[in-house]
Amino acid sequence: MNTFAISLAVAFFVFAGAGIGLVLHRIVPQAHLTKETQDVVRLGTSMLSVMASLVLGLLIATAKTTYDRTEHDIRSYAAELILLNETLRDYGNDAAKPRALLRKYTAMLLEDSWPTSDTRPAQVENAQTGAMLEHVREEIRALVPLDAGQRWLQDQALQINVGLLRQRWLLIEQNGPSVQPVVIVILVIWISLIFASFGLNAPRNGTVVVALLVCSLAIGGSIFLILEMDDPLGGMLRISSGPMVSALGHMVP
Repeated sequence: MNTFAISLAVAFFVFAGAGIGLVLHRIVPQAHLTKETQDVVRLGTSMLSVMASLVLGLLIATAKTTYDRTEHDIRSYAAELILLNETLRDYGNDAAKPRALLRKYTAMLLEDSWPTSDTRPAQVENAQTGAMLEHVREEIRALVPLDAGQRWLQDQALQINVGLLRQRWLLIEQNGPSVQPVVIVILVIWISLIFASFGLNAPRNGTVVVALLVCSLAIGGSIFLILEMDDPLGGMLRISSGPMVSALGHMVP
């Protein structure tokens, strides 16, 4: 199920909670709707509101941290790819084969993470793409330096390549969701209870219904943002492929 459908479902359940409150207001005997009872309900609702606000803010902050960290890592990764290509360029014509493999690897990585087909999901962990980066390392190791300058460039290229391999696995391990679904479910239950109390105490007219509907959609929108930012390489808020496109552009033969 996509994030848009989930956010709509959240808005529906929250608004349903308000609707249940409006119905209960008509069913519950007036003896249970005294001022003292309503004060207790408001007190409980205030406590739930504080907890829900804290959890919602924490989820948004966690998702934003995931999004920003992934964006930073991708920019850093692209910069390292450019640096490796420049190092191999400085080595000379003998490094033409590892450069060509590096260019092919970058193109494969770009297609995996930002597929041109809308039917294909982003794929960070692709064994064939990873093997291509390993092949680049083997080709660099196979180079035969002719002088101290080329030996230094070979050592530098190997160090950068190892760093890329490390960063690749780090990106793969960090690609999983940081927001647990059970937390969102509990949060939605809390907010639905809060809206049920709103409906229980609110007058029954069109203005109230519209206000509750708008607030429910706003809650659904916040869940949408959380889920989108928690999946930086998918959905509507995916990270730009610009750094990788730029890296590939630097690798012209």
